[in-house]
Amino acid sequence: MSTEQTALVRKSRGRPKQFDRGTALSKALNLFWRHGYEATSLADLVEATGAKAPTLYAEFGNKEGLFRAAVEHYLKNFYEKSSCLLSRTDLSVEDTVGRYLRAIVELFTDCDTPSGCFMISASSGMSSSSADIAEMLRARHLSQERTLFEYFEKKKESGDLTAVTDSALLAKYLACTIQGFSVQARDGASSAELNRLIDVVMNLWPELTKATVASKAAH
Repeated sequence: MSTEQTALVRKSRGRPKQFDRGTALSKALNLFWRHGYEATSLADLVEATGAKAPTLYAEFGNKEGLFRAAVEHYLKNFYEKSSCLLSRTDLSVEDTVGRYLRAIVELFTDCDTPSGCFMISASSGMSSSSADIAEMLRARHLSQERTLFEYFEKKKESGDLTAVTDSALLAKYLACTIQGFSVQARDGASSAELNRLIDVVMNLWPELTKATVASKAAH
């Protein structure tokens, strides 16, 4: 246990309170989302969650353990609301992509949470000492792109996209677009502004699919 942890344990001793894991994770998530992983201290987490330091250590092990749990909490309670759209079979590919992007923009601009993507915001300013956390976040970013790729591949199999559509390129294009939305939201862009950008993307959708086909054929 580090010196900071020892000091916090001593400071936090007293009459125990009932611990709510979900509430603690939500508060820790908000803090990591707003300030990033490295800028958030153990003292900040103890104060924000209202939990005793020994309770946090017993539940999560350390700051990294709490952060990893916060990532899972984010994926389950926020990201899945948009990703579940990709499993719907009653929508066209174009309609699905449009709804998917709008659901993400709604999350990025929600007044009840910090702006932008939690995982992008949390990864800012990471040093080499946080390499494991940085790699975990990178893998999560790539999993979103992978999910989009697999969705497009399924739509090729069902005939909803042409067989020569470059699913990898299309998925990467949308992943880059989503990262741009996160940056814009963090800089103060409103939901209305970002939704107008989605309108532009969707107006270009027929050409985007043609471009992927053309680029693949050209190579």
